[in-house]
Amino acid sequence: MSFEDNIRRVVPYTPGEQPERKVIKLNTNECPYPPSPKAAECLRTLNTDSLRLYPEAACQTLVKAIGKYYGVDEECIFAGVGSDDVLSMCFLTYFAGKKPVIFPDITYSFYDVWASVYGIPYETIPLDEDFNIRIEDYKRENGGVVIANPNAPTGVALDLDQIEEIVKANRESVVIVDEAYIDFGSQTALPLINKYENVIVVRTMSKSRALAGMRIGYAFACRKLIGYLNDVKYSVNSYTMNTPSILTGKAAIEDDEYFKEITSKVIATRKHTEEELRSMGFKLNTSSANFVFAKPPSGYEAKEVFEELKKRDIYVRHFNKDRIAGYLRISIGTDEEMDALIAALKEIIV
Repeated sequence: MSFEDNIRRVVPYTPGEQPERKVIKLNTNECPYPPSPKAAECLRTLNTDSLRLYPEAACQTLVKAIGKYYGVDEECIFAGVGSDDVLSMCFLTYFAGKKPVIFPDITYSFYDVWASVYGIPYETIPLDEDFNIRIEDYKRENGGVVIANPNAPTGVALDLDQIEEIVKANRESVVIVDEAYIDFGSQTALPLINKYENVIVVRTMSKSRALAGMRIGYAFACRKLIGYLNDVKYSVNSYTMNTPSILTGKAAIEDDEYFKEITSKVIATRKHTEEELRSMGFKLNTSSANFVFAKPPSGYEAKEVFEELKKRDIYVRHFNKDRIAGYLRISIGTDEEMDALIAALKEIIV
């Protein structure tokens, strides 16, 4: 008998590399543009005396701003430290049954980690050969459903009718719709919270609002679901989000003009990048996210291309996993960064 027999062991989530030197960083789906000037001004004028006090436990300043922007009642909103924290709390709260939670075999790789660390039974359901969800596969007995829409790392999105079909077919379990990339071109499931009690929609300010470093996530659901989520949150950590994040998040969400400007830029650059990659022989689905998922032309291995780009100080993401090892996930940077990527690829793929 050893003390290690009492230790929980899991295979952790592996984030993208964070190189210390300056590189073209297209591997972690961060926004290539700075945060809203209003958010920056908020930090510059922050009353540092407020830092000696605990932050708002309910994040009410931020929640109120989110509610006003989306037209949602404050009691139907939950805020947390990035969408990872929100999703983690959702797993802990809503998946306490004995039936397996279901989600795609190719999706955000934190889902199976949370299930493992919390002792939640789960099953993964294969996407089809084009990386699409088959709606019928989610009309089965389960302890919960998790759908990333658009999906990661594929960028493929379901439309609202398809999401609703899944929610409607699973009235006896909670359906989490992870919308980390929703602002880059797909339909939100937000309207469904007014029709169904079993759906929760999770968002982040890391991507489309350029605040990955502030860790701001939030979720929408009916009052009952949010109430259960708060009960668990306050049983784990009452003060999850710090004061600078609360205030900066409020400033960012109130700057709608800047938000639309930078998301439009990312979408335009993504479309141009897709065209360039296809012209070089890459295989890819049309993305609805701030990244593309691309398979190099015949005769070139994704791992090889990944390493060659790295030698040129261009970082993209390669997953050494079944079914997707032949693909690269490439975050959308500025026009200049993507031009440099395409130029490097033309050197590698000849």
